[in-house]
Formats: sequence, C-alpha cells, structure tokens
Amino acid sequence: MGEADLIPVQESPVDTERLLFEPNISINGPIDEKMLASFLEQIVKVRCGNQDLVLEINTIGGDADVARRIALEVRLFRTHSGRRAFCIGKTFVYSAGLTILASFKTANRYLTSDTVLLIHERRISESLELSGPMAACIQIVREKLSMLETGQRLERQGFEELLEESRLSMTELFECAQANCYLNAQDALAYGIIGNILA
Repeated sequence: MGEADLIPVQESPVDTERLLFEPNISINGPIDEKMLASFLEQIVKVRCGNQDLVLEINTIGGDADVARRIALEVRLFRTHSGRRAFCIGKTFVYSAGLTILASFKTANRYLTSDTVLLIHERRISESLELSGPMAACIQIVREKLSMLETGQRLERQGFEELLEESRLSMTELFECAQANCYLNAQDALAYGIIGNILA
C-alpha cells in the first residue's frame, strides 16, 4: 500500500452562501403531484450537470407518498452520482417535508434559525361503510386494516431515517408525534436531527 493510500479523502468545505442563496432544487409549497413533477424536472438538470445537489425546502407538508417518492430520488442521487446532497430548511418544514429532510445525511441537513419542524403521525380522513354479506364486510375491514398497518410501517421507516444519528429515541419521537410536535431549529440541532443552523 502506497503512502497516498493512507491519506484520508478530504471533502471540500460546505459553501454556506450557496446553501442559503443558490439552491439548484426548490420545494416551496404543498407537497403534491404538481410539486413532484417540478422536483423531477429540477433533479434531472442536476444529475446532468456536475454540481452537488442543494435542495431548499419550505413546506406545510402534504401527500406522504409523494414525499416518499422525492426522498427516493434524493437517496438514488446520493448513491449513484458520486456527489453530495444538501438540504436547507427555511421557516417551516412540516409533516411530509420531514420525510424529504430525512433522506439527506444528518450532517448535510441544515435549517435557518427561524425554522420550525412539525412531526406527527400520518393522518387519515376516511369513513368506512359496511353493507352486504358478512364475508364481504370482513374483507373490506381487513383491506382497510392492511392499509393502516402499511402506512404505520412506512411511517416508522421514515422516523428511523430521521433519527439515524439523533439523541432522540424512537419511543420518545412516537410520543411526540401522537400530538403535533413542533421543534425549533435550536431543539432540532440539540437532538441531533440536523447538522447545523445557518443564518
């Protein structure tokens, strides 16, 4: 083994100005199908270039499954591009927005000092009407239960990713999530959910 092999690779320092003012992907607004289409257009341009991914997010939340799709693209970029991925949350990152934030390495998650995070359980608003033979009604209930259990499992996976290097336990996070849990940037940093606070 040569001497050069013993020298650790040093990553270039984080460009704070770029994180704050020159993101190459922006998510500003509700997370929905329209936002997904916009995100996919933006990430194609980033993949075709040679820059690190810098995503700015400011959202009230939205569709949990759309957020999972965006998070997947971030993880694919991290795995296959050979480049870094950074996220800067500004002002508020609520609900499904945390699924996206969690797809970045903890050290590469940043918030502005005014940012508030909202963590809560997945919500569902749906009525269940049973009508017909008992066997058919039981099947409907089983299908709904399966949907809820799947949602819970996906939620847990997202929470585990968010807490990967955190000082918060899963039990503590679940207790917080059962009621709307608002964390300011300083608390998020203290718990080890983010890497740093900017501005």
